[in-house]
Amino acid sequence: MATPELDILAIAAHRDDVEQTCGGTLLKMAEQGKRTGILDLTRGEMGTRGSAEDRAAEAAAAARILQVSWREALDIPDGRVENTWQNRLKVARVIRQTRPRVVILPYWKGRHPDHYTASKLGYEACFLAGLAKLDVDRALSTQQSAFSQIASAVASVVAGERQEPSAAKAASTRTHRGTTEEPALSLSKGAPGAAYGEFSGGAGETAAPHRPFKIIYATLYYDIRPSFVVDITDQFEARFESLMAYKTQFSDQEAGKDIFPARDEIRARIESMARFYGMLAGVTYGEPFLQKEVGLVEDVTAIPVKSI
Repeated sequence: MATPELDILAIAAHRDDVEQTCGGTLLKMAEQGKRTGILDLTRGEMGTRGSAEDRAAEAAAAARILQVSWREALDIPDGRVENTWQNRLKVARVIRQTRPRVVILPYWKGRHPDHYTASKLGYEACFLAGLAKLDVDRALSTQQSAFSQIASAVASVVAGERQEPSAAKAASTRTHRGTTEEPALSLSKGAPGAAYGEFSGGAGETAAPHRPFKIIYATLYYDIRPSFVVDITDQFEARFESLMAYKTQFSDQEAGKDIFPARDEIRARIESMARFYGMLAGVTYGEPFLQKEVGLVEDVTAIPVKSI
């Protein structure tokens, strides 16, 4: 299935991060006719509650609530998001395939290493995606092939065998043909044209270079004054329900009860945060964002938000 071109792509470390930080904004944009998408870098295998398979089903349910056109997850290890060359290439390939005008990233500071690493990783991937002379698929295949040969050689040494050149060549050929143990693309259909699943990392969709026009940062996980706030008053309830779609994560249960608050407390915290940022902008509920660039104004009499 061809990857759709998107207007907005939100990139986050974990399934459920987008729902917490910018889900209302994605829903609002979808309601305005924009094509939105979510790229989760990990699959949730390290979560205290539930499994990666649970997270996949819950992420698809949340995506349907937020009306996103596309959602997939990479195979970066949960709890070990690292800003490596290979990971940048993986994200850059998705950016080339989805061709978003706007990318939403996590803010570059925070408590969780996966979150702030995803921010830098996403930014550098956006830059790489625009390099005309970078063949992303070839670079990924070369690195995967080299890793396969090294792994095969190490295994042979451990087994006391001599690594034959022909065996290394065969291992490389299998990797290029996509017959390694990389999980296949698994889609779960929601609304017509929507696709939610896991990104296999296989070649076959070579895309031209593309660099997003705008990168904005969702700052809800960190206490910093935002550059702007999106009014999500009409989308707040659906945004909350998209988070509650992660039943294994947020339902009241014994496992992890000392880590996760009860559902009612989650509701109270999320509403308090949304009200706080909404208050800053003169609306009921808001989601905060930061941009690095100076904003451009054509008409100073049309700037929103009252000063006094």
